Amino acid sequence: MAKGFNKPKGAGGAGGMMQQLQQLQQQIEETQAKLAEETVEASVGGGAIKVVMTGDQHVRSVEIDSDLLEDADVEMLQDLMLTAFNTALDQSREMAAERLGPLASGLPF
Repeated sequence: MAKGFNKPKGAGGAGGMMQQLQQLQQQIEETQAKLAEETVEASVGGGAIKVVMTGDQHVRSVEIDSDLLEDADVEMLQDLMLTAFNTALDQSREMAAERLGPLASGLPF
């Protein structure tokens, strides 16, 4: 008979690995739920535009300074909006990577 074929399912066996995977899945789900509540804020144009985004990449709010609307042309406004959204998205992704990264290192394989 092959070595280790009749090993009991302990911490090092398949049962232990399943338990570790279930715990890891629970931790990931809890972290994702927290990310959905945490926010980042991107501000561009000296605070003329602010975007608040959650850790799961949903926009919570957009603020545009009314003075910008009086003085800005459409192209400048569009550029500022793109920059604000992309900055918020980058920050949100970084936050998610920081929170979820350590969990990925706990994978048993």
